[in-house]
This record gives sequence, structure tokens and C-alpha cells, in this order.
Amino acid sequence: MWNKVNQQISESLHETFELSSKQTLKSYGSKKLYKISNQHHQFLVKVAPIQALERFECEVNNREKLIRDSDFLIADTITLGTSVEFCFLVLEWLELDHRNENWLECGENLAKLHQRHEQEMYGLEEDNYIHELPQPNQWHKKWEVFFAEERIGWQLQLLAEKGVVLTDIDTFVEHLKPLLPHHVAPSLVHGNFWHGNIGFSERKPVLFSPACYYGDREIDIATASLFAPLPEAFYQGYSSIYPLADNASQRLAIYRLYTLLVQANLFAGKYLRDAAEQVNAILK
Repeated sequence: MWNKVNQQISESLHETFELSSKQTLKSYGSKKLYKISNQHHQFLVKVAPIQALERFECEVNNREKLIRDSDFLIADTITLGTSVEFCFLVLEWLELDHRNENWLECGENLAKLHQRHEQEMYGLEEDNYIHELPQPNQWHKKWEVFFAEERIGWQLQLLAEKGVVLTDIDTFVEHLKPLLPHHVAPSLVHGNFWHGNIGFSERKPVLFSPACYYGDREIDIATASLFAPLPEAFYQGYSSIYPLADNASQRLAIYRLYTLLVQANLFAGKYLRDAAEQVNAILK
């Protein structure tokens, strides 16, 4: 496989590339991460079983959307390819510096991305993935219908197919819809915006692992507050550009359920218990 990686990088660079160093990085799920380099170039390589090719293709498309519409630093795609058993995605290597973080600019950049209301419907032109889970993106005119059906209903159905029934899905989906309507123009959201998918390179905020679609901008804020709350400077930067509505707190709690359900489908355990508690809290 690495010969194929060398070949495709060479074609993309229009010069010969032969890796002289390969470092295994911390990986999650079925994909493996590597840092490869020669005397002149460094790259991040994601490798997964060939069945993950569609997932990598979606990631490339999501990255292109963020490069086009945001001020965040997003690693360029160098090449995407396959061998007999594996697929691989080669990305620009961005050197991160966690000692020199600029959370104020990170908040400002996210707010500016959310202010670009260039889509009239909620969803995306293609389905994509969040982590390794399919994420349906059928277009909808009403946000509450999109979120209740394409996000919460879908994740509850995935759990039910594993024998885990948290609630009657149809009843819960219909229960959610009246809780969500508010005047919101579709924004391009990162879709998986939390501390672990944010970095800094020469003080420029960097984003990783997008799961983009057009939705309520509060989705990204809700996800960011769930596991490792971001520094206050992030919220100051965001609010200076695009303040949240005063009544956002109830919706944020509902939006966090989606992330909990994703984690429950991936890892069960504590996330499943937390998701069940949140479902019951919403029903009450």
C-alpha cells in the first residue's frame, strides 16, 4: 500500500516522493493515523479498510466546504486512493502548538462561518458521516423536522436495531418538533465541533473531522459545551460577532442529545445512560 501512497503523492506534487520516515499516531475506530515525511515534505495519512472509502470521500467534500466558507485553517487534501484492501487519505501536515492558543479568534471565526446564510433549506446535497456512523442529510424546509427526523430519530433507530430501545421513536420525534421552532436561517455547521477537533497552528485556529451540513448554528455551540467546555475567550469572540438568542438554553440541551446518541451508538456504556436520562428529561 505504501508504494501506492508514494506514487499518488508524487503525482499530486509533480515531483518524486519517497517516504523516509513513518510514525504511527494515536488512532480511533477502524482507521489508523500516520505521519510520513521525506527530506522536504510531511503529511498526515489516514488508513482504513477499503469499505471506508465513501467516508473518506465525504470528509474531503466537507473539508472543501470549510476551506471555501470559513477563516479556519483546514488541512488541504493531497490525495485519496485505494490499494487492494485499504483506502487512504493524505492530508497536509499542520504543526500544532497547544501552548499558543487563540480562542478569541476561534470564536470569531465560527461566528463568521455561521453568518453565511447562503442556503435556504436544511440538510446537504449528500449524506455523510459523523465518526463512523452514517449521517442522513435529506433536504427539509423546516429545521425542527430535519433535526427531529434526520438526527434524533435516525440515531434512536440505530440503537433500536442493536436491541436498545430508549423510547418510542415516532412519539419522541413528534414530541421534539414543537420544542424547536424559532427563526433560524440555515448556517453551514462543522457538525462535530468540540475541543478534540480544534487545534492551533501559529495561533491560527484549525478544525479537524468535519461532519458538515446546513442547520441551526446553535448545534456547534451545544456540542462544544458537552464534553470539555471551551475557554471563556471562545464565547467572547463568538458573541462579539453573532450573539446567541436569550432563549437558546432549552434548545442547546436538546441538541446535546444528538451527540450523546452518537456516542451511545459508538461506545454504549456511560453515554447510553446519559442519553437515556436526557430523553427522559425532554419527555418530562
